[in-house]
Amino acid sequence: MKLRKVTAASAVLLALSVSATACGGDNSDSGSGGGKKIKVGIKFDQPGLGLKQPDGSFAGFDVDVATYVAKELGYKPDQIQWVETKSADRENALQRGDVKFIAATYSITDERKQKVDFAGPYLLAHQDLLVKKDSKIAKGTDLNGKSLCSVTGSTSAQNVQKTIAPKANLKSNSAYSECIASLQSGAVDAVTTDDSILAGFAAQDKYKGQFKLAGLKLSNENYGVGVKKGDTATVDKINKALEKMVSDGSWQKAVDKNFGPAQYKNEQAPKVGQIVK
Repeated sequence: MKLRKVTAASAVLLALSVSATACGGDNSDSGSGGGKKIKVGIKFDQPGLGLKQPDGSFAGFDVDVATYVAKELGYKPDQIQWVETKSADRENALQRGDVKFIAATYSITDERKQKVDFAGPYLLAHQDLLVKKDSKIAKGTDLNGKSLCSVTGSTSAQNVQKTIAPKANLKSNSAYSECIASLQSGAVDAVTTDDSILAGFAAQDKYKGQFKLAGLKLSNENYGVGVKKGDTATVDKINKALEKMVSDGSWQKAVDKNFGPAQYKNEQAPKVGQIVK
């Protein structure tokens, strides 16, 4: 009898152990959400693209793209943890594993591809200038001898100084919002970055009527989704998500919602894997 009791007790313990192990498998991240969070890098200060709003929510085209991609990876909106990734820290954030992917006006360049991988592109923008409404700056060479602001780590200012206006006085800030404030105060003569970003700022209520886009296509900026170097599986999944976003009409809806108020004339959705030089 004593032996039977021990055996029975052991059987119960074994059954409980197997049951606990099976339940524990539900907490693993198998790429379908699984109740876990996904960390996604965006900008927090770019109206129309990636903006943290007063109520703590996030809005913009990049936010919509990232939300759609995360959904296709198996994550619901409330499972997304938004992480601010400024231009100068995007590569480091991916290399450190701070985020799973980045959708933050991240232009695909050969130099960046040495450090990170890209899915996309998902938007073709162009470098432009934002100036005051009464500014006489009409072409890139007009910037020689003028003060030009851009963000640390951005390719825009480098492009201007190397190929367009070598005598422009460059000033760098950590955020585009600081550049726009400098333009408003007269501390700088122009701000340069992608037309999509500039259009978003120009459309804000507090700036309406003060600025204008110069309308220059100084470069082609192919926005990609940044992924940690070597993570080809995630790149493939994101590419499929981007293709689906275009085909089901969600991409165009996001463009109209975020850029329409600024009367931004966007290019057609680029094909995944095709970079416009």
